[in-house]
Amino acid sequence: MKLYNVAIAGATGAVGEEMRAVLEQRNFPVGNLKLLASARSAGKRFSYKGAEIAVEELTKDSFKDVDIALFSAGGSISREFAPAAVEAGAIVVDNSSAFRMDPDVPLIVPEVNPEDIKKHKGIIANPNCTTTIMLVALKPLYDYSRVKRIVVSTYQSASGAGAKGMDELLNQAKAFAAGQPINVEFFAYQLLFNLIPHIDVFQDNGYTKEEMKMVNETRKIMGDAEIQVSPTCVRVSAIRAHSEAINVETEKKITPEKARELFAAAPGLQVIDDPANKQYPMPLFASGQDDCFVGRIREDLSCENGLNFWVVGDQIRKGAALNAVQIAEELVKAEVGLRKSPLIG
Repeated sequence: MKLYNVAIAGATGAVGEEMRAVLEQRNFPVGNLKLLASARSAGKRFSYKGAEIAVEELTKDSFKDVDIALFSAGGSISREFAPAAVEAGAIVVDNSSAFRMDPDVPLIVPEVNPEDIKKHKGIIANPNCTTTIMLVALKPLYDYSRVKRIVVSTYQSASGAGAKGMDELLNQAKAFAAGQPINVEFFAYQLLFNLIPHIDVFQDNGYTKEEMKMVNETRKIMGDAEIQVSPTCVRVSAIRAHSEAINVETEKKITPEKARELFAAAPGLQVIDDPANKQYPMPLFASGQDDCFVGRIREDLSCENGLNFWVVGDQIRKGAALNAVQIAEELVKAEVGLRKSPLIG
């Protein structure tokens, strides 16, 4: 069995820790695992398959003999260190926004466009979490009948803002329960018992950067520059897993019955759609799960070829860590650009 040396850059963050867990859970063929983070995190120890691994400081010399480098440390870190990893012979799977719209960097959701992995020149980008969750559900519909237009409203949990966002929401809940003042430091407003229609910075067109990611990334991944996307992204007080209310207009009609059939046959997607018995996807049940879940499937009453549905997915797993590891799995399967002589176990 071939084994591959893997590095995780940003190994102590919420997504980095999840990447380590996913590698172990999916029994990825790891020869040597290197955990990389900032100097202040160096020396921390984490368990992997019964062994303790010490975190090393991330430097440009960290990637000697690394075959696959999973990056989850932010755009500025990726821009600084990813080229060094490629220069050292590694293939980078980057979770930040740094390279997503670079025409030379494939943007991959393995259930949607795995064939584009072959186009890589050393770096492969992971899409934004909201885009990934939406496209896992959109792909089977698009393959049946081209999707012309998408109107999507997202309900994004605190986990989308990382460990600090989750900690702030939990601390606000504890303070409320104890009758203490609720502190607001990380989010613009109190998130507990609230929602905030503002994720990332506003652009000149009135949309946020988060919303424009959904527009631009969807077109790139689907290979369809004409697809129309109208997004609204909202932060809600769920702790983990994002939800999306999606309306699509297709070239030919897709009935709810046909949509359920298409969804049920699609990889990475489970149908929970029995509203009469109060069965529908929710963050409470999607947290920690690999698949995305789709329900509330119904005809759009205002549009002849319109369809409404509701999708929930774990932002840390499928929206980030799992998608990155799945990309690595596709690389191993095809050996696209990997070293010619990986370690043999």
